[in-house]
Amino acid sequence: MLMILPFVLLLPACYYDVEEELYPDTGCATDNVTYSGTILPILESNCFICHSEAAKNGNVILEGYDNLKGHVDSGRLLGAIRHEAGFSPMPQNQPQLVDCVIEKIETWIEDGAPDN
Repeated sequence: MLMILPFVLLLPACYYDVEEELYPDTGCATDNVTYSGTILPILESNCFICHSEAAKNGNVILEGYDNLKGHVDSGRLLGAIRHEAGFSPMPQNQPQLVDCVIEKIETWIEDGAPDN
């Protein structure tokens, strides 16, 4: 036991990391956002479990570009994912999607929500 004590005393009592070094801000890449390459995978992993042709929860179907575009044009998609007043917050009973995901959807919508 006494032999271990010198080694324990040599260990630093506190260890601080610089957050920016541990978690560098890589930013949110919103260039080249496309329906098929960006938006569709987001919907598949976050929305289709409830809002697909098969599930039809709340009579909201986001599967298929034409179905989605109607919700985009009406503002319901952004209102729901931003958890804005007057909209059902989505995903339901879950935290809001991460900011970067919302930014990608917003960018796609601002670019005219193209079917690309």
